[in-house]
Amino acid sequence: MKIALAQINPTIGDFRQNTEKMLRMVEKAKGLSCDLIVFSELVISGYPPRDLLERRDFVAANLDHLHRVVESVTGIGVVCGFVDENPDQEGNPLYNAAALFDQGEILHQVHKRLLPDDDVFDERRYFEPGTECPSFSYNDRKIGLTICEDIWNDKDFFSKRLYPIDPVALMVKDGANLIINISASPYYAGKREFRWAMLGNIAKKYLVPLLYVNQVGGNDSVLFDGISTAFDATGQIGAHCSDFEEDMVVYDTDTQKGDLHAVSGTEVGSILKGLIMGTRDYVHKCGFAKAVVGLSGGIDSAVTACIAVQALGMENVMGVFMPSQYTSKDNFEDTRQLTRNLGIELVHVPVGGIFEKFLAELSPVLKDVTTEVTGQNIQARIRGTLLMAFSNKLGSLLLSTGNKSELGVGYCTLYGDMSGGLAVISDVPKMMVYELARLINNDKEIIPDRILQKPPSAELKPDQVDQHDLPPYDVLDGILMAYIEENKGPDEIIAMGFDPTIVRETIFWIDRNEYKRHQAAPGLKVTTKSFGYGRRYPIAWKFWA
Repeated sequence: MKIALAQINPTIGDFRQNTEKMLRMVEKAKGLSCDLIVFSELVISGYPPRDLLERRDFVAANLDHLHRVVESVTGIGVVCGFVDENPDQEGNPLYNAAALFDQGEILHQVHKRLLPDDDVFDERRYFEPGTECPSFSYNDRKIGLTICEDIWNDKDFFSKRLYPIDPVALMVKDGANLIINISASPYYAGKREFRWAMLGNIAKKYLVPLLYVNQVGGNDSVLFDGISTAFDATGQIGAHCSDFEEDMVVYDTDTQKGDLHAVSGTEVGSILKGLIMGTRDYVHKCGFAKAVVGLSGGIDSAVTACIAVQALGMENVMGVFMPSQYTSKDNFEDTRQLTRNLGIELVHVPVGGIFEKFLAELSPVLKDVTTEVTGQNIQARIRGTLLMAFSNKLGSLLLSTGNKSELGVGYCTLYGDMSGGLAVISDVPKMMVYELARLINNDKEIIPDRILQKPPSAELKPDQVDQHDLPPYDVLDGILMAYIEENKGPDEIIAMGFDPTIVRETIFWIDRNEYKRHQAAPGLKVTTKSFGYGRRYPIAWKFWA
């Protein structure tokens, strides 16, 4: 049986566009003489629809478009995900469902049994878990159809299982000789290798081919990398789609071979490609076409501008340079060269005069604040106000440029450099920002080399550099990873070899600045634990381990 693995980039709630994309893929698969085409989890609605699932008209529109697709497709079988209604009086009102249909008729339907509620997932909030795991005979195979988390509970792979049942094991016991898993599995750095190892282990364990079809695209903060993959009965990869783009490959269950499309070769390459896709999707799905970036001559704004250009095109990105009396000549020259290299428009708006007017008005009440934190934040807020003016006037989305290291310890200004509609690199630690910059410059110098070499500085007072206020970034990033992503306590982090005073001060500032992060723009998630969507800490709390 020839099976097409089709990963599309759905927009949540855009049922017409989502189903039109599906139908185009169907026609392509038919042209390649495929017997079956498989789409991703909740592909009709897009994932995650979150509280839209509480709207009856949303669920009804999803079912209406499912039936339109069922009725319009002939000559090929289709597997796809959708939202189903629970007719029972007890339990949650919906199911996360998958259907296999052919010749205008739904032949087989399953409900997701394992519902995650960790990190970015909220499935138990909306869905009732399925209760059965039947396999289904189709063409020359008996198919075990699973949905995302259903396949993440193998007792021989996970040392600690989250669920008491394993749907895959039950389906194989029922005679399944082909496992299909439709997913909306969010991306984070390093997940591809883990996922491939897990899926390959299942195929090898049960001696059956396994087809995994994943959503691709960015929806709000969450990125989906696609890389839909077919494994043969020995656990080897027989076909896979590209990462971070719509794609389709064909896999033959008889030969157990198929298409192998290119994927990112390095982790930093994967992160860069994901950020570009996520920026493009966020801007376009929110109804914008263009973006504004405040440029400082530093590494963070330079990398953000490069990502924006690759995502949106140079004609759709504007850079705004806002020097003060503390801005160095190097930063002006580097910004000008960066924008020339990128081919984007550069607007020059000095803020020194505006800052002086602020000080003149405040001086009768607030004495000597020019270079104190108060004065520094006034400068940042002036810049934020100007950038939002460009955003409002031009109808462009403002991209904020802060990285994860700064956001973690609150080294950023509310209503200043935190202003914006999307925080592109807010889940990228500072040292990784440099790796992204070097990759961007891999073929030719886009970011001037001096930007990579100069000490980072906010330039809000004379001779200011970040490392006067913060630990070295390699140290800070290590502590942040241990505390945020690995959930280690202070004593555990100190035992890793970090200075006790630096550890406790860093953790104090992380916890102290939760209120800032609750007001930050959404950021694109590329690590196992990002601020915002997947990290649900209270703002007011006290716990000092």
